[in-house]
Amino acid sequence: MLDFLAENNLCGQAILRIVSCGNAIIAELLRLSEFIPAVFRFKDRADLQKYGDIIFDFSYFKGPELWESKLEAKPELQDLDEEFRENHIEIVTRFYLAFQSVHKYIVDLNRYLDDLNEGVYIQQTLETVLLNEDGKQLLCEALYLYGVMLLVIDQKIEGEVRERMLVSYYRYSAARSADSNMDDICKLLRSTGYSSQPGAKRPPNYPESYFRRVPINEAFISMVIGRLRSDDIYNQVSAYPLPEHRSTALATQAAMLYVTLYFEPAILHTHQAKMREIVDKYFPDNWVISIYMGITVNLADAWDPYKAAKTALNNTLDLSNVREQSSRYATVSERVHTQVQQFLKEGYLREEMVLDNIPRLLNCLRDCNVAIRWLMLHTADSAYDPNNKRLRQIKDQILTDSRYNPKILFQLLLDTAQFEFILKEMFKQMLSEKQAKWEHYKKEGSERMTELADVFSGVKPLTRVEKNENLQAWFREISKQILSLNYDDSTAAGRKTVQLIQALEEVQEFHQLESNLQVCQFLADTRKFLHQMIRTINIKEEVLITMQIVGDLSFAWQLIDSFTSIMQESIRVSPSMVTKLRATFLKLASALDLPLLRINQANSPDLLSVSQYYSGELVSYVRKVLQIIPESMFTSLLKIIKLQTHDIIEVPTRLDKDKLRDYAQLGPRYEVAKLTHAISIFTEGILMMKTTLVGIIKPSELMPKLKELGATMDGFHRSFEYIQDYVNIYGLKIWQEEVSRIINYNVEQECNNFLRTKIQDWQSMYQSTHIPIPKFTPVDESVTFIGRLCREILRITDPKMTCHIDQLNTWYDMKTHQEVTSSRLFSEIQTTLGTFGLNGLDRLLCFMIVKELQNFLSMFQKIILRDRTVQDTLKTLMNAVSPLKSIVANSNKIYLSAIAKTQKIWTAYLEAIMKVGQMQILRQQIANELNYSCRFDSKHLAAALENLNKALLADIEAHYQDPSLPYPKEDNTLLYEITAYLEAAGIHNPLNKIYITTKRLPYFPVVNFLFLIAQLPKLQYNKNLGMVCRKPADPVDWPPLVLGLLTLLKQFHSRYTEQFLALIGQFIRSTVEQCTSQKIPEMPADVVGALLFLEDYVRYTKLPRRVAEAHVPNFIFDEFRTVL
Repeated sequence: MLDFLAENNLCGQAILRIVSCGNAIIAELLRLSEFIPAVFRFKDRADLQKYGDIIFDFSYFKGPELWESKLEAKPELQDLDEEFRENHIEIVTRFYLAFQSVHKYIVDLNRYLDDLNEGVYIQQTLETVLLNEDGKQLLCEALYLYGVMLLVIDQKIEGEVRERMLVSYYRYSAARSADSNMDDICKLLRSTGYSSQPGAKRPPNYPESYFRRVPINEAFISMVIGRLRSDDIYNQVSAYPLPEHRSTALATQAAMLYVTLYFEPAILHTHQAKMREIVDKYFPDNWVISIYMGITVNLADAWDPYKAAKTALNNTLDLSNVREQSSRYATVSERVHTQVQQFLKEGYLREEMVLDNIPRLLNCLRDCNVAIRWLMLHTADSAYDPNNKRLRQIKDQILTDSRYNPKILFQLLLDTAQFEFILKEMFKQMLSEKQAKWEHYKKEGSERMTELADVFSGVKPLTRVEKNENLQAWFREISKQILSLNYDDSTAAGRKTVQLIQALEEVQEFHQLESNLQVCQFLADTRKFLHQMIRTINIKEEVLITMQIVGDLSFAWQLIDSFTSIMQESIRVSPSMVTKLRATFLKLASALDLPLLRINQANSPDLLSVSQYYSGELVSYVRKVLQIIPESMFTSLLKIIKLQTHDIIEVPTRLDKDKLRDYAQLGPRYEVAKLTHAISIFTEGILMMKTTLVGIIKPSELMPKLKELGATMDGFHRSFEYIQDYVNIYGLKIWQEEVSRIINYNVEQECNNFLRTKIQDWQSMYQSTHIPIPKFTPVDESVTFIGRLCREILRITDPKMTCHIDQLNTWYDMKTHQEVTSSRLFSEIQTTLGTFGLNGLDRLLCFMIVKELQNFLSMFQKIILRDRTVQDTLKTLMNAVSPLKSIVANSNKIYLSAIAKTQKIWTAYLEAIMKVGQMQILRQQIANELNYSCRFDSKHLAAALENLNKALLADIEAHYQDPSLPYPKEDNTLLYEITAYLEAAGIHNPLNKIYITTKRLPYFPVVNFLFLIAQLPKLQYNKNLGMVCRKPADPVDWPPLVLGLLTLLKQFHSRYTEQFLALIGQFIRSTVEQCTSQKIPEMPADVVGALLFLEDYVRYTKLPRRVAEAHVPNFIFDEFRTVL
């Protein structure tokens, strides 16, 4: 009959594909369970209040129209709903696809069973498949994996969370209409009421009612359970010949039986005899089992609601049996540990010793692994509910009678893994050399016999052996017999070799050859070679397979975590432990064979993603354990940093010899050397490391705090530089990579506040699952330290409290005239947080400016475009001043009445404009600092960027003159990428940046003009300082006002700016005209202010003077300069 798993056996391939798919689905569910968005859990009150009205459970399906109409009634809810959809649709869809695949799995399995019953597969029925060894395994696995899937879903993704996700998917997904089985998926995965929280009560009839949600062929279920009860479906008993190891040999099957029994709960409830048979065969000496990749279950708890199962288990859980098992394993583990330690002594495991003692070594391995398995499972905290008195009693009994000590158990695990690793490596080596060695021994033995034949021919001189033709012929025959041994027919060769050894022993006795030492030596050598041949032919791959089966550690996939602290402590004490741990991690890696075996057999494309998931989990665990190495290194490094920063004085280039002793500082230097040595010991397990910067800044403490942080960071930087040669790693490279990653991540998280579609942690290019950057609970509106720093700078340079003097780049307090801060602040930030920190601050300010401008636009709509009186005033004014080239008659009255009628709108307007201006000043300061340090620290980079920038701009200008010349295409990222470089090097002008897209706004230029002249009376001209505030009680700061207006106008079409400047020109001309006619000799203050605005406008925008002179005659500017 055709092999069941052959490529062309459709029946075998179909069920193999289903089982392979089952393993892949479980891996995907486990992977996704780590990425459940927190909002679906409603853990904190804030989430519930914010999203409670847009995230629904299945109650939504009772009346979707009602819920949707509630949403549509509130525009802000609709907006939140849309934002939530944009942020979560991707992850919700992925969860939905995983849930859908679970439903598809059981539908496929049911279809396969129907096909078998209907005879679709020729000559195959359910019975014949179950008679085939592979078929039997696959059918049992198919049902078992479905049960595991359901249990994993309920354990890892709570019922309410599933419901909320499914409803969200239903509401947000466009594909739902085409997807007809949404109802079935919801029925299968609706909440069961189960909670994985410790102490939670188990729902009635759980999990059997959950398992019954999709009906499955009952004959199939009972046949699978029958097979699992009676057969050894994986032939594991052959790997465990001793009767006391039987329950371990059948452990995989026991786990499968445990899960499949829930599909036929009647057995658990009422079938006493069957349950007794199951317990006697599978659970006579164990009651904590691992059902899949380390998910553990305690039968004493799981089977408590089922009468037959509970009664059958009573014998096992009887305290005398618990005591007997615990004592037995305590004795076994002590005995085998001594044995293993003996085997591990240097030079003990030699090839001959191993080959002569294979059964003994394998028995020792079996005992070790069985003891480790029993003790790890039955003492695990996760297996016992602390609220259950009976379970607590059993656990205490085990801990007492097994004299349980986690450190000793861990040591046994380490030694066993090391022993197993050495044995496997030796066997692999011997297997690879097996044939070559066998041929070598055969050749040597045959040659010895030929030489002996020559000795008895009497031809060879000096042997003093009489000629003996019979012996000569006999030895020649033996030589031929040895040569004729066939490697491929090992059984016959083995038998023949034994006969040859006997013949050689007999010839020595019968022919009295003992008297000749040389002949004896030859015979002994040949016998030795023949013995070696027997040994070598006995090296079989079966031994490796047995070791693989016996050494399975998949049950500890999750339990091993409880030993992390012991592992770390042992590494801290002795760093060489890392090499021993390697064997343990490799042993743990063998657990991957379990889920990957079927996926591999089916040649499924899922192989890569599933193996990546499990090996990724293993790698993160290894990282977690080995994290102690950098941690220990950093503890010492911290002390070095302290010494380097505070105690050790830098030696100057020239030094008076009488001061030599002071600079020698032998004590601190000896301490540094000692710590350096301690660190260099850890080099073996070196890993990438990280540092995190947090800290909230208080009012006037900003500079001292930054200085302190700068000193710490400098200490870190110097210590990394100092230590890198001792541990042979690129210390500074790691330092720069990690600091930039941490700062960029914090900037990204802070900017998320301003984004509608947020960057989640799993999408971030800076966050890593292996070396995660910690998140701290926010203490104010800022999410991270970058936000706190930025808001603190904005607070201390607030234009309502301070006055910015442009020529000095300094802020002064308006009332006390004390210096608040200056451009030194940004040099300090550069020293402390580096270029990444300053650049991040700049990015954050960009987002804040965008937010302010958007708020400004909505305010403009509200207070100007929706207010009839304001609009009428503006209309009247526009009529009075047009055309703009003319001079307004009676100008003073017209302007003042317009300002008076619009007085109420200017407070909010001023605040918005000054905020934008303040941030633009900060951005300019940051750009200056970045550019200065870039020219200083990397002049070649600065020069290259400037030239590239100029060349690009020249090319683009040329293209606009002549479109046939080249220009970067749509998909070319050059301009986008070069901008990032230019901003990081400070080669840009924040004032020229377009922050938002805008539509046409009526009255926009005239509103801004009115706003400006309404503010002029609050300011006065000072010869030394320029325009300053008249009364601190009515604060206006000139530079933020000018820059804010300038930025605002930059966002709109240039004709608005033209019109705005024309209005100012007209205002100056008309006021001067009025003064002249009234014979007022000096220039009015408002005109001086307006002219100064034009001057500053030209200066900041770097435009030619003629822009201003187009609206104001030259003689007025000349007159104005004499005033200055």
